[in-house]
Amino acid sequence: MGSIRFAGVNKVFGPNGRGVKVLDDINLEIAEKEFVAIVGPSGCGKTTCLRIVAGFEQPTSGSVSLNGRPVAGPGPDRAVVFQHFALFPWKTVRENLDLGLRNKNLTRARRDELIADALHLMNLESHADAFPHQLSGGMQQRVAIARAYVLDPEVLLMDEPFGSLDAQTRVVMQEELVRLARVNPRTVLFVTHSVEEAVYLADRVVIMTRRPGRIKEVLDIRTNRHAHDWNRFQRIEDVMDQESFIHLRTYVWKSLREEKPDNRP
Repeated sequence: MGSIRFAGVNKVFGPNGRGVKVLDDINLEIAEKEFVAIVGPSGCGKTTCLRIVAGFEQPTSGSVSLNGRPVAGPGPDRAVVFQHFALFPWKTVRENLDLGLRNKNLTRARRDELIADALHLMNLESHADAFPHQLSGGMQQRVAIARAYVLDPEVLLMDEPFGSLDAQTRVVMQEELVRLARVNPRTVLFVTHSVEEAVYLADRVVIMTRRPGRIKEVLDIRTNRHAHDWNRFQRIEDVMDQESFIHLRTYVWKSLREEKPDNRP
């Protein structure tokens, strides 16, 4: 399971619904184990969409449902990965992964088993007893992703997860996320400002207008990926060199440029 449905979602920040309108009539369905990326101008409501799915915010009107059930608050069926790693600095990698599991009715042996699986999934076995300050930014984000996966959520919500990483580390993490999507697929809602990242990672890309955010277009990337067999390439730069990728990237960029006031750069 893990299907998400936005139905006529509006969001206004301010008293009595009279403040700033951020989202305007968002309608979107995300299938189980589908990877959907949202791109759009700053302030268009990308993160607000994600926070509503997470249960951190409530829509002013309309609804968001998960597997047909209205989202009323946070739950164990969803895990969030933020741009800033939000690791507890006084706890080791293993202990950070264990925090969420402590809220489940699991034996110590079962928790250790799940932690070992997550460490293996993210190639972190040799760093299990390290503290966050002993790790690079990329390694810390691996821990944050492992902490999400260890909870076995149906939905993974990722808010600019690679935004604070340097360019080379970001590429490595993008390739890692593609690998994870193949070996341990989840429903993913991914917010990013990077067009290249969205087109490389997602099955579909949602393009939003400037505020109040509306869905301008939903672009099918998966069909193009399969048609041109991007999966045969191991490195992101090889995919990005493909004419089909360049065409999609340019299309999204042009669509976003139309959303700038007066089309100014």
